[in-house]
Amino acid sequence: MNGRTTQAFAARQGAPGGRLRILVVDDEPPAADELSYLLTQDARVAEVRTCLNATDGLQQLQGSGVDAVFLDIQMPGLNGLEVARLLARFKSPPAVVFVTAHEEHALEAFDLRAVDYVLKPVRAERLAETVTRLMGTMPEEEPSGDVQIPVELGGVTRFVWRSQITHVEAQGDYARLHTADASHLVRVPLTQLEQEWASARFVRIHRSLLVNLAHVTELRSEAGRCSVVVGGASRGTELQVSRRHTRQLKDLLARRS
Repeated sequence: MNGRTTQAFAARQGAPGGRLRILVVDDEPPAADELSYLLTQDARVAEVRTCLNATDGLQQLQGSGVDAVFLDIQMPGLNGLEVARLLARFKSPPAVVFVTAHEEHALEAFDLRAVDYVLKPVRAERLAETVTRLMGTMPEEEPSGDVQIPVELGGVTRFVWRSQITHVEAQGDYARLHTADASHLVRVPLTQLEQEWASARFVRIHRSLLVNLAHVTELRSEAGRCSVVVGGASRGTELQVSRRHTRQLKDLLARRS
């Protein structure tokens, strides 16, 4: 089946946030087909293409129109790591996600600035987290512009601009929206906001925290721990970053710079 290329389009065309165009490169057809199917079930994915070897994959990528490539690592000919090094030379390289059955290449993968490293067999829940990370690496564009978030305060509904929210804190089934001078409780789980606001550059830094990258003014590292400051130097708020999310956050802040 060398050279075969298949295409699968998301069933939810036009769904909110369905932005990503993805290329899957894996020399094992069952694995490629399963990954493609799982990706098309995510409303944030608009298109998925699959290639069964690196050469065909590179040809597809030169035609561009791809936001992210999911690479198997161990393939005949060029392996996934070698493909990623070639992609780094592109003027506008796609985001890279490695999908492999082997753990030993993780450090090298992140040295190549991979957005994520997913182990096979791939679970739908794990893949959804990867798509969220990919949405956070997309160019800063907001098709619908800024939006206003309705919040209740003493029986009065007020509206807060999303761009003014510095970070979001989970509180059970609720989320607390923090701005520079106030906070507001809304009945929306943090996981839902993480998905819906990924394109607005809200990223998870802890299991209970999202941060708006536009408001991060400092990144601090001390004794192996990482934190960020949102807001100004005098009135800023310091937020702890979990070890799990540190690498991704540093990469996103580097891209922002």
